Amino acid sequence: MCNNCYEVSMKRRDILGGGIALAGLALFGNTLLSGKAEAQSVRAAETPDEALKLLTEGNERYVSNTTRERDFSVNRANTAAGQAPFASVLGCADSRVAPELAFDQRPGDLFVVRVAGNFVTDEGLGSLEFGSAVLGSKLILVLGHTRCGAVTATIEALQKGNQLPGHIAGLVTAMKPGIEAAVSKGGDDLVAAATIANVRYNVSRLEKASPILTNLIAKKQLRIVGGVYDLATGKVALV
Repeated sequence: MCNNCYEVSMKRRDILGGGIALAGLALFGNTLLSGKAEAQSVRAAETPDEALKLLTEGNERYVSNTTRERDFSVNRANTAAGQAPFASVLGCADSRVAPELAFDQRPGDLFVVRVAGNFVTDEGLGSLEFGSAVLGSKLILVLGHTRCGAVTATIEALQKGNQLPGHIAGLVTAMKPGIEAAVSKGGDDLVAAATIANVRYNVSRLEKASPILTNLIAKKQLRIVGGVYDLATGKVALV
C-alpha cells in the first residue's frame, strides 16, 4: 500500500473510532439519564465562551464578597432527577479551594474532579470525558492554586531527590513532567512558576486527549483553559 493511501486509511480509522466511542458514550449516558431528568436540569451556559464568562463573573462576586443568596432546598429538588453542568473543573484536593464557592455556583452547575496537584489521571480523564460527552459540560478548567503542597513537594524531590512515604511518592512522580522544566529554569518564585507550568501542562494533555475531547474541541463544543486560585484573595487568574 502506498504511503498516502495508508495515511488516509489511518485517518478514516481514527474518525470512525471517535464516532463509535461517542456513540457508545451516548448509549451509556442514556441508561443513566432519563428524559425526565434532562428536562428538569437546565444548563446555565450552552457555549464554551458563555461558560467561561459565568465562571469569571462568579469568581468576581466571590472575591468581592457579594455572592448570591441560594435556596438550597429548591435547588436539591430541581436537580434530584438529573444534572446539566455547564463547566468541569480539574482541581487540587486542597481543603481551602472549593470550586463551587470560588465561582459562586449552585450544586449541579459544576462537574468537579479533584486530586492533590490537579493533574490528569486515567480515572480523572474518564470522568472529564463523561462530563463533556454525556453531561454536556462546555468548558474544562484546570485549576491550580498558590502555595500548593504537592507542587512544593515535587520541586523538592526534583532538587534534592527526596523519598516520600507510601503512595504520596506516586503523586510527585506523576507531577514531575509538568514541573521539571520550570525547576531547571529556576527563578525568584519557583513555586509560582511551577504551579503555572503544571496547570499549562495538564491543559495541553487534555487538549490532546483523543478521541472524545479532541473531537468536541474541533466542533467548538468544548474549550479547555487553565487558572490559578490565590489563597489569600480568592481571585482566579487565567494562565
